[in-house]
Amino acid sequence: MQWISLYLPNLPLEALTRSLATPEPQAIVEHHQVVACDGKARARGVRPGIAVCAARALAHDLVVRPRDPAEETEALLGVAGWAAQFTPSVAHEPPDALVLEVSGSLKLFGGVDRMRAALLEGCARMGFTALAACAPTARGAAWLARAGLAPCIEHADALESALAALPLRIAVRAADTLEALHAIGARTVGDLAALPRDGLARRFGQALLDDLDRAHGRRADPRAFYVPPAKFHARLELPTEVTQADSLLFAARRLFVQLEGFLAARAGGVRRLELRLFHRDAIATVIPISLVAPSRAASHCTLLARERLSTVTLPGPVRALALAADDIVPLTGEPLALFADENGRPEDWQKLVERLRARLGTASVHGVCGAAEHRPEYASRACEPPLARGKENGERGAVGLRPFWLLAAPRPIAEVGAVPHHGGPLKLLAGPERIESGWWDGGEVARDYFVAQTPEHGLVWIYRARGAAGGWFLHGLFA
Repeated sequence: MQWISLYLPNLPLEALTRSLATPEPQAIVEHHQVVACDGKARARGVRPGIAVCAARALAHDLVVRPRDPAEETEALLGVAGWAAQFTPSVAHEPPDALVLEVSGSLKLFGGVDRMRAALLEGCARMGFTALAACAPTARGAAWLARAGLAPCIEHADALESALAALPLRIAVRAADTLEALHAIGARTVGDLAALPRDGLARRFGQALLDDLDRAHGRRADPRAFYVPPAKFHARLELPTEVTQADSLLFAARRLFVQLEGFLAARAGGVRRLELRLFHRDAIATVIPISLVAPSRAASHCTLLARERLSTVTLPGPVRALALAADDIVPLTGEPLALFADENGRPEDWQKLVERLRARLGTASVHGVCGAAEHRPEYASRACEPPLARGKENGERGAVGLRPFWLLAAPRPIAEVGAVPHHGGPLKLLAGPERIESGWWDGGEVARDYFVAQTPEHGLVWIYRARGAAGGWFLHGLFA
């Protein structure tokens, strides 16, 4: 078996601050000690483990936040849902790591090196700093990653020597146990493995030896694998209040990347999203994002969100934002052509419709489909774009040749010597198509339609009205 451990060393900080970059240095504290800090704080000498008062002395403008274990767990679950696109065997390695069993996925993703690179790139796009180590055991990979190492070990012999060099604090988390082992001269995992097992078990408990055996592969290490939920919901708290909607796009992009991985793991897509902006007093602004066809591309969703956010007027500063996708549908693959198609692909039109809807509003962009009506002015209606609904939009009974461009109202044209004129005499090419309809609703028509050619060789659609409202009328133009 082959395992990859994804270790998030700055999870306490990034779980709270990855949504927005701030100019002030940031630190997370617990029990009056710094447990994590960002690069700006480190540049001023702040380090994990020092007291809060010492950290403030080094950086007077340091923004201090209390540690939030629930937020860290939620963030780690989000990364697990995203990582499930690489393998269904994703398990937690508390409190700040994941382990992935990737033996069955290596060929699909081009080998372990490419998979690790994709994992690290995706974590960076979601706002997390990560390390990835590969080993034949889950515990061994986790220990290597927590030590700040990123090797790719394939054999048990190489794993034993790599683990032996690790500092003892990687394998022993209890402070009193670690202090006692240091007192007897054990400094590395190799030193621990060399001690008499019976004595270790009597003094420190069997659990310490069990962990050591699991790391080396001498003992089974069963894992409860993460099961993604049926719906996607993710939330980001903002480190500072935001008053400009455009500034929220940075945080929203990270949620869309998380959604993309979640949907890839389920081989699904979405047609509708909701981006929720939370203000003071539990007030929320809901921004719906509709797609013509199911998709999961983070870049495309970000583009639509940018269009929507540019038209939103915020009722107040935003403190948090959330992304919800409740309707997940299967997303089938698209066949690829051997050669590039210069005419574009159908999804190019879908993306154009989605961008126009995001900018102008859903009701302002629609398709045109036929209606069961002979009168041309009533023979079409607004509907969903054909690319989203399929062929049924264009299905209608057989009719004569008609132009795409109909005038808003028929325009009278002259008749000279029984010949209709429009910029000169018109030559009748096809017709007549007789339409008699509408007697039941007060809009009765009796017309004979013709396709005619102008002196400039353009094609127009004209008709002769029968009955009392006689004469020739121009009703449409052929492109």
